[in-house]
Amino acid sequence: MSTDAATRSSSNSPSKKPSGSGVSDGPARPSEGLRARYEKVNARIAEAARRAGRRPEDIVLVAVTKNASIDVIRELLALGHRDFGENRAQQLVNRATQIEEYRKRLGDHPESAGSTEITSPRWHMIGNLQRNKVRKLVDHVRLVHSVGSLRLAEEIQMQGARRDQQVEILIEVNLGEDQKGGIAAPAVRHLIDQMDSMLNLRVRGLMAMAPLTDDQSVIRAAFQRCGELFEDVKKHVQESERIDILSMGMSNDLELAIESGANVVRVGSALVGEPVVEDAEERENGDG
Repeated sequence: MSTDAATRSSSNSPSKKPSGSGVSDGPARPSEGLRARYEKVNARIAEAARRAGRRPEDIVLVAVTKNASIDVIRELLALGHRDFGENRAQQLVNRATQIEEYRKRLGDHPESAGSTEITSPRWHMIGNLQRNKVRKLVDHVRLVHSVGSLRLAEEIQMQGARRDQQVEILIEVNLGEDQKGGIAAPAVRHLIDQMDSMLNLRVRGLMAMAPLTDDQSVIRAAFQRCGELFEDVKKHVQESERIDILSMGMSNDLELAIESGANVVRVGSALVGEPVVEDAEERENGDG
C-alpha cells in the first residue's frame, strides 16, 4: 500500500435502522458540523505540508472513530473519506462488517443511493493488539500500526499464512518512558531483521506517539528522533522502497509530526468531537 493507498483526500441525528443491522438504509448526509471539522483538519494538514515544503496530497488522514457512532463513519464515507482507525480489534471487526453490509445494500438498491458513490473504506488498527485478537482482525484490516514485539509479529505471520495473504504492518516505536507500548528505538532495526523471513508479513514503516506533555519543544524533538530513525531504517532495509509510511501526529500535534516527516496522521477529537466519558485507554495510540 503506497501512502496514496494507505489516502487522504459531533454530528449526527439518529436514523431509523433496520432490525439487527445497526446501520441505517440510504446514503448518509453529512452534518454541517462534521463537514466543517473535516474541512478544517484537511486545511491544517495542507498548511503544515506546505510549510514543510511537501505536497498536501502525500499526507494520509486516518479518521480515528473509536468515539464516533456508525452514522458518523457513514457520513465521512459520503464526504469521500476512506481511511479509518480503531483502537480495539473487536470494534474494528464489527464496524467493518456493518459498513460492508451497508455498502452492499446500497449496491443492491442503487435507486436509494442516487448519485452518491460510497467509497470502500480502509481500516487501520491503531491501538494495542493482543495476539488472541489477530485471527479475526486480519480479514478486515488494511494496516496494523501497533506491532511492538516479535511474538505479535509471529502471530500475524501465522494468520496471514493460513489465508495465503500478506498483512501490512508498522513497527510501533516507544519515544518516552511514560508510554506503555512499542519497542525502544535502538531495537527497531533488529526486530525488522527478525521479521525478514516472515513472508506473510510486510513491514511498511514506523508508528509513534508523542510523549505525554504539553511542551511542544519536547514533542518536536521526539518526532524528529523518530523521523531520523525512519530514514535510518530505510537505508538499512535492502528493499528500502517498501519502507514508506511514518505514522505520527494526532489532533493536537499533527503539524509538528508533518514537520518531522510524518505522512500518516491519526485524528479523532478534531474530527468527531471529544468523548462523552473519558476512557482509561483513550490515548492509546489513537486520538481521544
